[in-house]
Amino acid sequence: MNHQGGRTNSNMEKMNSWAMVLPTVLATIWLAGCAPSINPRFDEYGMPKWTFENPDAEKNAPMASKPVPTVTGGSLDDLRSGQSSVTPASSPLREIYFGFDSSELSAEARKILSASGEWLKANPAARVQIEGHCDQRGTVEYNLALGSRRAQAALDFLATLGIGKERLNTISYGQEIPVCTDKNEGCWAKNRRARFVIAASKSTT
Repeated sequence: MNHQGGRTNSNMEKMNSWAMVLPTVLATIWLAGCAPSINPRFDEYGMPKWTFENPDAEKNAPMASKPVPTVTGGSLDDLRSGQSSVTPASSPLREIYFGFDSSELSAEARKILSASGEWLKANPAARVQIEGHCDQRGTVEYNLALGSRRAQAALDFLATLGIGKERLNTISYGQEIPVCTDKNEGCWAKNRRARFVIAASKSTT
């Protein structure tokens, strides 16, 4: 009995101590601006074990950065398998060819472009992508730039015929999509070209 009474007295003393200290603790936290929510817990003797939770803790925590999605185009292998490298004979827009390391339009190229211009005038809904291509000689970077100049030369000529530039766009593939891979002049000449791809037409009503 004495042991139990001693434990009871000890518990009462602890509770009285908490009763005296707790108001001071709560007032200090409140004045500090924490505005906590208080969740009581109890130990094995029935004494309160207080925990404090800041409701703004999650709101103020730094947000983890989200990965930036990237978007990538298809590989050249996909491009090669998804389109023919040579303009089909049934196309109304024929390819034009260029001299070595040149983007100048030959007389033959101008004749072909003039015929293409007539077709485009008769089909005002058609949109065309002009591809610039090169042979395999030279660096990749140089040939991309050369292919771009070749495509642009064709676009500019069509524009002088009255074809709106909003109907035309250019792209350069440089040396990446050859129609011939032999290493001789006859083969290289076939690769120095501009190709015309007719896009899906916008219907007119």
